[in-house]
Amino acid sequence: MGKNENDAEPLAIDGREVRITNPGKLYFSKEAKLTKLDLVRYYLSVAPGALNGIRDRPIVLKRFVNGAEAEAFYQKRAPSERPSWLRTVTLSFPSGRTAEELVVDDAAGLAWIVNLGCIELHPHPIRSADLDHPNELRVDLDPGPGVQWPDVRTVALEANAFLAEMGLRGWPKTSGSRGMHVNVRIEARWTFNEVRRAAVALSRAVERRVPALASSKWWKEERHGVFLDYNQNAKDRTTCSAYSVRPLPYARVSTPLTWDEVPDCDPAEFTVFTVPRRFAELGDPHAGMDDAPGSLEKLLELAAKDESEGFGDAPWPPHFRKMEGEDSRVAPSRARKAAEKPPRAPRAKMPLIVVANSPDKHVALAGLERWKNRHPEAAGHLAIDDVLVDSMRGRSSTWTRIRINLRHVPEDLRPAQETPDPDDDPTREWRAHGSTSRSQKSP
Repeated sequence: MGKNENDAEPLAIDGREVRITNPGKLYFSKEAKLTKLDLVRYYLSVAPGALNGIRDRPIVLKRFVNGAEAEAFYQKRAPSERPSWLRTVTLSFPSGRTAEELVVDDAAGLAWIVNLGCIELHPHPIRSADLDHPNELRVDLDPGPGVQWPDVRTVALEANAFLAEMGLRGWPKTSGSRGMHVNVRIEARWTFNEVRRAAVALSRAVERRVPALASSKWWKEERHGVFLDYNQNAKDRTTCSAYSVRPLPYARVSTPLTWDEVPDCDPAEFTVFTVPRRFAELGDPHAGMDDAPGSLEKLLELAAKDESEGFGDAPWPPHFRKMEGEDSRVAPSRARKAAEKPPRAPRAKMPLIVVANSPDKHVALAGLERWKNRHPEAAGHLAIDDVLVDSMRGRSSTWTRIRINLRHVPEDLRPAQETPDPDDDPTREWRAHGSTSRSQKSP
């Protein structure tokens, strides 16, 4: 009797056996055809490089149990049923909660988490022996709508030049999507808050160097060009690490580069199908990242200088407690404070409306198209960056909110806020429950 394609596939990896369940299950079924076993074999082919990015670090499991085209969920806590040779550490979070998270140190552990549906790898920027002091500063270059790839490369090169002036070395990689990441190995002697403070200073400095291309503004309605996301350095935040496969068409890979490659690189060239050969021929461009960790002292001096000149702390992610010196967490479009000029005049409010909420980004985008079809005159006045596609974090998964800024639409053509279509906000129920619980506890 022939073997069923979904029978478990045992793999012998460095003296350990890892069973790949449902090995024939398609994880990519559109432009690329890849099974779960194909993904495992890809990661094993680049295991030394992938492990350089995650070894000895707690890792969040971002699980795509139904493949790359379906929604993922985040699992911080290590599965209770796991091999005895996989270790864990206990992390504490800004919420006050704790979680026992996996630490993956070898190729067998890597294959084991990919078998759970972890298409991407999401390590914390800390080592297991010191959970309070990151040894990596992460520069996440996130291009806004309509921003072209050459602009991303330009901002990355400016960031690298500035890092060199600060006595730091940046290690570039494609994000696997539209942006780039520059990781900086640092001495593990600064807290998360200090590392983030250094990242804020870096973001503002790069914005000053290339103001037409780079932005350090947190609120999407204030951004332009390439956003340097300093908040990726806040505690509890993770980004995809080197050699991670992204759940995008053609299975692109977040690929480490040399700086000589950056001016001419094309992220579309780095996929599951091309990166293993590149790795076999060139090795890992980031293999020496741990050799010379740098100091944040110059960046922190710049942060102090900015603060003395009136630049306070930048906004934190919404689930963090309010920080001393932090700017307002109210989006400019919702701010009610009076502007300084003219006296007592209300602050200008952006005309924003919500058109779609959905756990499925494709469903939300379809709702956007329906809105445009209902309001063709208004849609005709929109600029590319007037459509704000927000990836929102829920309790254990992300969902998509789409807003439209009507600032370029004449007032007599501006549609009123309608019930979003679709209107499936997965956090609404538990937020309402939390509000009810709090009101019941009030005296």
